[in-house]
Order: sequence, then C-alpha cells, then structure tokens
Amino acid sequence: MSSSKELTVNIVNIIWSFDPKAEQVMVLLVQNNYQPYLNKWGLPTTLLRDNENAEEASLRLIREKIGIDLPDFYTEQLETFSDVNRSQNQREIALTYMTYLPSMPDLTPGYGAKDVAWFAVGSDENSYLLTHQDLEFKTLSDNINENNFYQKIDQFDTSDNLISDHALILREAFNRVTNRLDYLPTILLILGTSFTLKQAREVYAIFQKQSLTEIDNSNFRKTHSHLFTEVGIEHGKSGRPAKLYKLKQILDPRKD
Repeated sequence: MSSSKELTVNIVNIIWSFDPKAEQVMVLLVQNNYQPYLNKWGLPTTLLRDNENAEEASLRLIREKIGIDLPDFYTEQLETFSDVNRSQNQREIALTYMTYLPSMPDLTPGYGAKDVAWFAVGSDENSYLLTHQDLEFKTLSDNINENNFYQKIDQFDTSDNLISDHALILREAFNRVTNRLDYLPTILLILGTSFTLKQAREVYAIFQKQSLTEIDNSNFRKTHSHLFTEVGIEHGKSGRPAKLYKLKQILDPRKD
C-alpha cells in the first residue's frame, strides 16, 4: 500500500513596490536558508498556522520578512496553486497574494531567509525579468503552458531559476496586473497616496513592455482619466507643476 504525501498549505506573497528615482517597478525576493531550497531565491513564503486565516498569514509574512505592519486592504488574493508536482517531498498547496507597498523600506532577512532584496522589473519578448546587482531571474515563458511546466518541473530546478513554481506564480501575477490596467489598476497603489500621470505611465509601460514615450500623455489622460481623481499639484519641482491624482474611491481600497 502506498502512503500519501503529507499535505502542507503555504502562503506565498508577491510584494510590489516602486523606486521613483530609478522609475522602476520592484518585486521582493528572498534567498532561502533551509532545505530543500537552500541558497535559492524565491517569493516570500510561510506555512499557514492553525490559528490564523490565509489573509492574516499573508500580512504576518510581511511583518516577519521586512518588519512592516499593513492593514489588510493592501493585500489581495491572486490564485491557488495545487498541482501534485509542486513538491517532490510532500503535497504542497500555495495560496498566493499580492501586496502593494507605497514605499521601499530597508530590508532585513527574517526567519528562514539568508538574504532579501528588491528586484527591478524589466522584460524580454516572452518573459518579465527581475534583476538585482548581478542576479537575474525570469518569469516562466509565455510559450510554456502550466501543465507542461509541472510535468517537467525538475528541469527548472537549477540555480538560475526561482524555487519550485514561483516563476509560474509570478507570470500569473504579472498577467493579472496587466489585464486589469484599463479598468482596475490597483498596482498604482505602489505610487502612494497620489501620483502624476507620468508616474502612472511609467508603471503601465513596464507591465505593457513598452517605453514611456510609446504611451502618449494626452492620449493616456483621455483613456484613463475616468479611473483617477485630481487631488492637487506637485510641489517642490522646477517648471510648471504637474497635477497629482489618486485612484477613484471605488477602485482604491484605502480609507482616508
């Protein structure tokens, strides 16, 4: 009689932020300090505890990894990943969440982490790229479907790839954000309480794999102004001050 694998439920969090100086969308990755993923990089992950729900675990994960307390409306559920081939040693289900940080705090590796770093988002034809210093990781190529990936997951278990199926999870996160840019751009929460249209265009350009100049400011204002509310002007800059906007209340889960 074959024995079934022990079932564990993991919480995996895609933590987004924005670097205004570099004009880059950022993603938080952690270098693991335990087997079977020793020294490999991946998304922040924790086990779901008996005394908490998944949302609470997602926020606890942020507290433990980077020491920030966030209200729950900064975090939204992405998807559940439950393929039987996610792990060879045990049955693992991943409940995934996305969190939008309006600032990039200093990072200190938490429990189970050897290192933690912000990775800048770029892209090539079939993937998004995550880079930090001399490290670069890719999301799973658009040319590989999910079933084929899990059937050959061992082939992706190299130092050049993220742990387990995190490249796939990230691909789904990027797809979710990109597909909602024109009607529910919650990704703009990474810009803080207000933003300029240029900053919004910078975020859109990264996810749409375009240059900033390819997104015309006047056209962008016409096609997306229904998503934003004007809140003032930008102070402390030379020249004509830019207008400041925020997401309309129905789209922004934060409370004034």
